[in-house]
Amino acid sequence: MNEPVLFLLLLLAIGVIAKNQSLIIAIAVLLAIKLFGLEARLLPAIQAKGINWGVTVITVAVLAPIATGEIGFKQLIGSLQSASAWIALLFGIFVALIAKGGVMLLASDPHITASLVLGTVIAVSLFHGVAVGPLIGAGIAYVVIKMVEYF
Repeated sequence: MNEPVLFLLLLLAIGVIAKNQSLIIAIAVLLAIKLFGLEARLLPAIQAKGINWGVTVITVAVLAPIATGEIGFKQLIGSLQSASAWIALLFGIFVALIAKGGVMLLASDPHITASLVLGTVIAVSLFHGVAVGPLIGAGIAYVVIKMVEYF
């Protein structure tokens, strides 16, 4: 058994023990790609564009209430009248700027990716975190909103 498969199986075991469905599905997909010999064709594209695809799917999910009519201009204008909405807006900008710095870091120091992957796997599998960057902004905004509400 080669090292990548062994590593994926170890991560799969962690995912099963932690009962993390997202991690289990992700690893199952990667193992299936390897099992069917599609890694040379699919993995480079997934590695190069997978995060962008994921962000696109998340963006579609976030924008779906606009498409269904649940959120319109009235709700947008109404929401901007609260301090919480302004905090969320500012943190959305802040996180986008932080992400830009992260992209520059990875470009200048690519081996740091291994540590990022390990940290993400630990957070997802053991602490039921979510491996999605834009949600970090919402999480930070949530904490600040709660702090503002407390004081």
